[in-house]
Amino acid sequence: MVLPEKGHLLRIFIGQNSKKDGLPLYEWIVKKAREQGLAGATVTRGILGFGAHSRIHTTKILRLSEDMPMVIEIVDTLEKINNFMPIIDHNIKKGLATIEEISIRFYRTR
Repeated sequence: MVLPEKGHLLRIFIGQNSKKDGLPLYEWIVKKAREQGLAGATVTRGILGFGAHSRIHTTKILRLSEDMPMVIEIVDTLEKINNFMPIIDHNIKKGLATIEEISIRFYRTR
């Protein structure tokens, strides 16, 4: 797959405990992205954060949260990301999604 020099980044912020069809929601989203042929996806777990409810989620032992922030980043063309959004949109009950233009320096294997 070849990506153009100008691409887009879809960034989705959700909670670790969110589920879809018995899977963690972040895993379900990545699997759907792969099924749709998107260029790539990465999931990272936050160590501290807050969202719309302003409640702090942290890994600190005395304030241990059971719903840590998760960030899913997906890179591809705007057209493919826009086609992907309706597939996942109604399955994300709590969270945030952003799309931003990016410059792609390289996308290669080996």
